Amino acid sequence: MYAILDIETTGGKYNEEGITEIAIYRFDGHEVVDQFSSLVNPERPIQPFVVNLTGINSDMLRNAPKFYEVAKRIIEITNDCILVAHNAKFDNRILTTEFDRLGYPFEKDTLCTVELSKKLIPDLPSYSLGKLVRSLGIPLSDRHRAQGDAKATVTLFKMLLNKDNNKEIISTSIKKDPKRQLEPKLIDMIAAAPTDTGVYYMHKADGSIIYIGKSKNIKKRLTQHFTNDNKKSKQIQLEVTAVTYEKTGNDLIAQLKESEEIKHNKPRYNRALRKTLFQYQLAVHKNEEGYLELKIEKSDARKKPVTTFTNYQQAKSALFLITEKYQLCQKLTGLHKTDGACFQYTIKECLGACIQKESAEAYNERVREFLDKNSYSNQHMLIIDKGRDIDERSVILIENGNYKGYGYYNLNYQINNPEILRSIINPMQNNRDAQHIIQSYLRRNKVLKIVNLPQEAPM
Repeated sequence: MYAILDIETTGGKYNEEGITEIAIYRFDGHEVVDQFSSLVNPERPIQPFVVNLTGINSDMLRNAPKFYEVAKRIIEITNDCILVAHNAKFDNRILTTEFDRLGYPFEKDTLCTVELSKKLIPDLPSYSLGKLVRSLGIPLSDRHRAQGDAKATVTLFKMLLNKDNNKEIISTSIKKDPKRQLEPKLIDMIAAAPTDTGVYYMHKADGSIIYIGKSKNIKKRLTQHFTNDNKKSKQIQLEVTAVTYEKTGNDLIAQLKESEEIKHNKPRYNRALRKTLFQYQLAVHKNEEGYLELKIEKSDARKKPVTTFTNYQQAKSALFLITEKYQLCQKLTGLHKTDGACFQYTIKECLGACIQKESAEAYNERVREFLDKNSYSNQHMLIIDKGRDIDERSVILIENGNYKGYGYYNLNYQINNPEILRSIINPMQNNRDAQHIIQSYLRRNKVLKIVNLPQEAPM
């Protein structure tokens, strides 16, 4: 649990500042579950430059509660939380100082979004909150006011959690949370899990990840894990002390995240999914008569496939549909072994390429139509689908047939600006498994929208 906050102060000498405004959002890693904001009477003068910066003056604070009057609420909303702030050292020092004046020990672990941003989003020109969120396309209203800055920090932290492929933030959080060290009851983990689509992570007591999985219903999948009596499940049940998760909004991003993070983190109990996901691929060759032939082959890393398949039966079923849709010849697609005309020609569903009655030029035109629409190697597109919330959409970027990554954007925000698009995309590895996942998903499922990009892609 995190308490994401922002504090405005009077300015002045070190450790003599007073709080003029505070805003805190209690955040469970996925959504805000509680919030508090208030002006605070600092009982001391405000520096003129601070008045100009924040717009908060002494007249506004004359009837505001003093710190001791809001202290109980602050303790409640930050209970069992890690403090998160933009320049967390400053905000934590100010809070600690105010509580020291009341004789109350206020001790919290902290995470700083400045430091996290520099690590996870390197080489930006500025990491001040205003310039940083602007470069990332995060809305910010009421700059230099506690509620506006804290709300923007919530969105920023959510993005940083999403970009943290090594899961260092979550692992660090678990280490800092002593309650996670206790051996939990599996029923409590299931009860705390969402029914949403996403990726889940099983942790040992030291925060390290022992298993990564994905599901359209995380709660249901955890129930299966914790009620299964096979050897691996029993071992996981003994070792797991915490389960964290990330909502993805849709199954495609869940599959992509699961594949990449298993390869990256190499969890102990994910041995099977470290292997290649597909065994067959569709290739195209030109025969001696000049006809383009689509053929199913064993997967071969040395060859660039048109598309890939998990098993032979899946490949064969897909090729039958392709042959029918584009009125191709079953002999030339390897579905009908014959020395003469294919079966489809006898029922007038093949135009005769099998016996060279149809010209290679005419036949190849339909093959190329299929390749242009389905070959991954020359795709430039955005795959738009559901996001994690009702007002959010997900976007996957494909450039020159290469999977670049994914991100999320608010429905009210335009993503046609190249710089904004660059900032919201979480870079991911373009490997054959990722391409297979995307191709397979698009064959079987509908997405909200596919936006074809010009050859000069925005990335």
